[in-house]
Amino acid sequence: MTRVLSATVLAALVLGVVCFLPPAATLLLAVLASAVAFAEYADLAAAVGARIPTVPSGAAVAAACVAVGGEDLPLEIVCLTVLICVGLLAVAGGQPGPEVLRDAAASLFPVLYIGIPLGTLAAIRLIGGRDAVLLLMATIIVSDSAQYYTGRALGRRRLAPAISPSKTVEGAVGGLVLGAAVMTVGGLLVFRGVNLWLLVGTSVAVVALGMVGDLFESLLKRSAGVKDSSTLIPGHGGVLDRIDSWLFAAPVFYVFTRYLQAS
Repeated sequence: MTRVLSATVLAALVLGVVCFLPPAATLLLAVLASAVAFAEYADLAAAVGARIPTVPSGAAVAAACVAVGGEDLPLEIVCLTVLICVGLLAVAGGQPGPEVLRDAAASLFPVLYIGIPLGTLAAIRLIGGRDAVLLLMATIIVSDSAQYYTGRALGRRRLAPAISPSKTVEGAVGGLVLGAAVMTVGGLLVFRGVNLWLLVGTSVAVVALGMVGDLFESLLKRSAGVKDSSTLIPGHGGVLDRIDSWLFAAPVFYVFTRYLQAS
């Protein structure tokens, strides 16, 4: 019951923001999600021994989200600024050693992993409209559900046993087929006149990369020795657990949406 209630509240919040509020509200929601996801990421990094300067790195994640989602702040300036800040902090530490490269990489990585992908979600709302965001949401939800239920009914072969023992090849195939079908059929309605094969290819790429995003976050958690990124959402773990598929899927769909806008 707790899991269902949490999912209902989250869905109502996201749908309300996307459907009934202006694009700026979606960007604000993305920034808030990036801040929480970064905090969870920082805990995972600390669990594997990486030290992250949380204030500059967290600010860079939020700034990258705004740069992509608002399309006003130059992203290259954000990336160069955080690079310089991380470098300055490393030099100020004055302690050479193998951990310097590890910590610097861990500090820069969330900009690419969290900030920019969540920014693309807000940008999709801005340039593609609410229907485009809802299509992406429906695709990921259907794919995740199909993976689970197909895996339970037909699963025999483990997909990535060292990373996520419960996932199966059969479940992945079911999620890929049904998720891509939803995006293809829905895309024909949302994007009038779109090339069918371009849409099919994009649909397959979005769903497949969503699965990779899920596995990647599982790899981070397993490396850190934890089951969930946090306990913030009852029955669902943390924000990073809920958006892991989106972080890899949304940028591809964003490029697709931008291409259609430009053509």
